[in-house]
Amino acid sequence: MTTDDQDMTDSKLTRSKRRWAEEGKFLTGRISRPEAERLPPGQHLVKNWPVLDLGQQPEIRPDSWRLDIRGLVDSPVTLSWKSFLALDQSESRSDIHCVTTWSRYDNDWRGVLTRDLLDAAPPKAEATHVMLTSYDGYTTNLPLEDFASEDAILATHWQGEPITTEHGGPMRLVVPHLYFWKSAKWLNRIEYIAGDKAGFWERNGYHMRGDPWREERYSDD
Repeated sequence: MTTDDQDMTDSKLTRSKRRWAEEGKFLTGRISRPEAERLPPGQHLVKNWPVLDLGQQPEIRPDSWRLDIRGLVDSPVTLSWKSFLALDQSESRSDIHCVTTWSRYDNDWRGVLTRDLLDAAPPKAEATHVMLTSYDGYTTNLPLEDFASEDAILATHWQGEPITTEHGGPMRLVVPHLYFWKSAKWLNRIEYIAGDKAGFWERNGYHMRGDPWREERYSDD
């Protein structure tokens, strides 16, 4: 474990959320999604966008920003800010749901759809998951099909404005159909891997996938 990993693991927020996982805090036991229901079980609506992080908010200048695509890929890719913005740009709207029980409706994003990134740097056939690493050392895992979902986007803008540093700017991942800890801020590295592997919160008691409609907040272990 690196010093940064140790610092994050020992943070007050991490200790609290590890305790929540042990206690099963916020669980309602409802795992179905009624046809007309928009708010997942155990969630409440907010108008603002709460800020949660591990105590670090890295300031990344566009001229030094890089996104590395590694692992099970025929040709590893490193994108600069200029080359990232040269990819097809798209807009989308989605709701977001945090494991700490807040949800926010109708978020407008602009950026690069993950499907377009996959076209630019396709994984090998044996890749089943991605491991995401951020500039602050944070990691999280995703099945490849979740990373490639039609509403997943590498977002640079929110509500028509550049995403601020506190919310993961200049670019963050948004995978709106999963709890928001899966949507890594300050994304720096995407690694295609064969088989699942736990990231930071997954090693600290959280679910390996994180479907809010099934209340996959915590590990079954």
